[in-house]
Amino acid sequence: MALIPYGRQFVDDEDITAVVKTLKSDWLTTGPMVEKFEKSICDYIGAKHAVAVNSGTSALDIAVGALELPEGSEIITTPFTFAASANCIIYNNHKPVFADIESATCNIDPEKIRKKITKKTKAIIYVDYGGQPCDIETLRELAEEKDLYLIEDASHALGATYNGKKVGTFADMTEFSFHPVKHITTGEGGAITTDNDGLAEKLRILRTHGIDKSDGAKKKFAGADYAYDMLMLGRNYRITDMQCALGLSQMKKLDLFLKRRREIVKQYNDELSSSIADLKIPSIIDGRESAWHLYTVLLPKDVSRDHVFRKMRESGIGVNVHYIPTYKFSYYQKNFNFKDNDYPVTEEVFSRILTLPLYYGMNDNDIDRVVDALKRSIDSVKECM
Repeated sequence: MALIPYGRQFVDDEDITAVVKTLKSDWLTTGPMVEKFEKSICDYIGAKHAVAVNSGTSALDIAVGALELPEGSEIITTPFTFAASANCIIYNNHKPVFADIESATCNIDPEKIRKKITKKTKAIIYVDYGGQPCDIETLRELAEEKDLYLIEDASHALGATYNGKKVGTFADMTEFSFHPVKHITTGEGGAITTDNDGLAEKLRILRTHGIDKSDGAKKKFAGADYAYDMLMLGRNYRITDMQCALGLSQMKKLDLFLKRRREIVKQYNDELSSSIADLKIPSIIDGRESAWHLYTVLLPKDVSRDHVFRKMRESGIGVNVHYIPTYKFSYYQKNFNFKDNDYPVTEEVFSRILTLPLYYGMNDNDIDRVVDALKRSIDSVKECM
């Protein structure tokens, strides 16, 4: 029986044609498609600037770099996400500080953030887990009170809304990912949106080796037409025109992708809400519309998640676990003094969470197959207890 993966891209003939057309053009990288793709993101979200790069991780890295914080600054983030959300802090020679999450949403808990703030705290990186926005209003109030920068990791949340407004303009900078399992794909890719002109300029410089080719830079070398200057220690995080051609084509279908994801979620909710005792389905907070990157459930406390995971995989259902808490990784244990019992909610959620398949190309039979396999897997585990 064919495997149903937890996520996958949808690429059609229109997407392929767009990429082929670019391959036949004069520009393969840093050309006109990059700017067109960035404009499509701005138009969709309502942001002033979008800076496209080669991955979501790269986007996070230069977002932190653009703040130009004193070395060793503390940045608070969630431990319950992909490691890149904390790694970007270390890349820039700062210290990651973890705050525990809310059990209802798996998003970072603002009150736990407040308790972690010190004189060295300079920023907060919050993650819209699974596609549902965090408590952004409370986070903004906290940031203003404590004079902190806000970076929104919206890797899961392209198309999500908070109080009727699309995610992408609430924080000082917002990062998106275009990995194949996300809402749209550029193969690999990412972007940062911001309404801040100064930050946008720094982001563009940082993605291209820190190099500035403006007239101001040329003056340093007696106005020579060939001249450029390196203003910051940047990276080569440029995205190609081929990727942006794909992304631009995919953006035209984003609302269609989101509509289908929400239909799948409704079917999951309808079929799971009362059919499995003590199974917890995702909670949605009023005023927030999830983009539904992930559909996760918390298994009953008396059921081994790892056993259910194996049974589901044996049934051809590509379940996953999002995420192993970052503080559990060997690198973090070796270099920092994080303790599991400091994050009781994260520990509880991690012990029970299971990610079910969710992607545009799923049909109703696929959904029924996932639900049936989950019921059978839980029953079989209980019978063995």
